[in-house]
Amino acid sequence: PDEPRRSRGVGRILFLLVAAGLAGLLYYYWGFWEQWGWFQAAKTEATAPPPPAVTVANPITKELIEWKEFTGQFEAVDFVDVRARVSGYLESINFTDGQIVKKGDLLFTIQQDQYKAQLQQAEAQLAAQKAALWHADTELARYSALLKEEAATQTQVDHWRYEKQSAEAGILNAQAQVDLAKLKLSYTTVRAPFDGRVGRHLVDPGNVVGSMGQQTALAQIDQFDPIYVYFTINEGDLLRVLQRRKTAAGPTLEEQRIAIYFSLANEEGYPHEGRLDFTAINVAPTTGTLQLRGIFPNSDRSVLPGLFVRVRVPTLQQRAALLVPGEAVSVDQQGEYVLVVDNKNVVERRGVKTGPQVGERLVIAEGLKPDDLVIVEGILQATPGRTVNPQPAAGSTTQSLEPARAGPGASPG
Repeated sequence: PDEPRRSRGVGRILFLLVAAGLAGLLYYYWGFWEQWGWFQAAKTEATAPPPPAVTVANPITKELIEWKEFTGQFEAVDFVDVRARVSGYLESINFTDGQIVKKGDLLFTIQQDQYKAQLQQAEAQLAAQKAALWHADTELARYSALLKEEAATQTQVDHWRYEKQSAEAGILNAQAQVDLAKLKLSYTTVRAPFDGRVGRHLVDPGNVVGSMGQQTALAQIDQFDPIYVYFTINEGDLLRVLQRRKTAAGPTLEEQRIAIYFSLANEEGYPHEGRLDFTAINVAPTTGTLQLRGIFPNSDRSVLPGLFVRVRVPTLQQRAALLVPGEAVSVDQQGEYVLVVDNKNVVERRGVKTGPQVGERLVIAEGLKPDDLVIVEGILQATPGRTVNPQPAAGSTTQSLEPARAGPGASPG
């Protein structure tokens, strides 16, 4: 009996020794991995890069005149189709296609022989009527004297009075025929009606023009110094402008000399200045727009009728606007946006709506507040959700960044 008890005691001792050994191994390895994890965490924290530095600035607040931009098209101030007003052979063309001409310059010559002959015929008729008047006046005086001496009858006197008055009427008619003949003869020399540029000739010499009572087109002349630009304003913008005019003191739109500006497709900004010249008297019912017209100097004739153009017009109202540097505004599939830094120094994407450009800055119509910190430099290092180290832009009005806002790794203020 003592032997079994001895065996069981040895078994218990062995079991306890094995259990103690396993517990020691578990404790050893648990402590090792726990210490290794702490080491790795400390190493990671020690080697993590500091947040990237970015330059931030508040939007600039500035009083600006509100502008509206339109698409317009140039038209000549004057343009005319030069036509033949008499019939005949076209004898000569006295200009080069595309030439700049002055008012009164000779452009075309139409056959003149028949019209010179008609003028001579009319002048001869006028001379005959003048002779008839002289004869009738002489005879009337003679018979009037004979009537007093009872050597002629009243009928004879009345006859020569009729002849005199008839000759006077004949002179008026003959004079009119002379004037008409001179007018037709003047139509054989076709001249420029105003200063401008003449297009290509439409009829070659030797062709009959003006036949069968038709006024044949010979060429076109445009005057485009100055030049008009026509554009339209939609009903909504028009009503807003009219509403502002009700509350604004001063002269009416017609009385003001409103400056407007235009830019061609290959130009930056709006370098050309003119003035608003005309507004239509009613809104087009089919489009709901009102037509306006500007006039611009064009002394070098570099702008041609028919060109499309961007037009910028002030709305006669000033407002406070927020401006940011143009490079701070980016565009993605969601639209325009800027990157701002919040109060925890975390980058945030802020969707905005931009307005016109003022110098190197863009007007932000929607999406920003005056105290927002906009990233203006280091944009490539700033991604939404990332912590950064914001630094005020040089010369900006950005308020001092409090130490509480300085992130990890930031240099102390």
